[in-house]
Amino acid sequence: MTPDDASASTETAVRAHAADAGGPHTLAIDIGGSHIKATVLDREAGLSAELVRVVTPVGEPPESIVAAIADLVAPLPAYDRICAGFPGVVRQGVVLTAPNLDHDGWQRFDLAAALRARLGKPTRVLNDADLQGLGAVHGQGLEMIVTLGTGFGTGLFLDGRALPHLEIAHHEFKKGKTYDERLGNAARKRVGHKKWRKRVKQAIANMRALTAFDHLYVGGGNAKRLDFEPDPDVTILENDAAFQGAVRAWRD
Repeated sequence: MTPDDASASTETAVRAHAADAGGPHTLAIDIGGSHIKATVLDREAGLSAELVRVVTPVGEPPESIVAAIADLVAPLPAYDRICAGFPGVVRQGVVLTAPNLDHDGWQRFDLAAALRARLGKPTRVLNDADLQGLGAVHGQGLEMIVTLGTGFGTGLFLDGRALPHLEIAHHEFKKGKTYDERLGNAARKRVGHKKWRKRVKQAIANMRALTAFDHLYVGGGNAKRLDFEPDPDVTILENDAAFQGAVRAWRD
């Protein structure tokens, strides 16, 4: 039996067990530049457990973060599958970039395989902004998400399907600085809310000009710090959509 055959066999068994148990239940993990958060969701993305969190061990090798995740989720109730959001470019579960985690070991690290081996369940890993977008979009036309947290994230969707991830965050925004550098949490603390909000407005205008989106969603931990009335084609998310995205990622 090949590794792919074994993975498919495991996934089939998990689905059968989930059907018997009224599931499936999804372990949703949000790996951020500041914190790692996790919970278990039912089939409708409702919480089956309280959210747990731990400070992200930035600068540590990937194996240390996988171990920290395993310790974090150990007290949570049973789950049938895993979906994790990661702050970087991810393709088929393999990390290509991890700019906010400050360790070279992330390049080409198969995070999906590592979590699957450690936790024993089928695993999917997506870029964290893409995952939040999956939880927010309505599946109509070209939709975009911008996330405001430790850094600046984006995701694009066409009729509800995620498009290839673009690292807009690391392109120049203004005065030789990137979107990440001028809109991340460190910049907000440095320049103050008023100036930071003005930058966010400019970034939204730039995204509209770049993509001609039909609708834009603004999420992430710092979205709650925005106080302006958005245009009709912009929605500021009141809650973290990443966990709903974790369930939708498996449906897709």
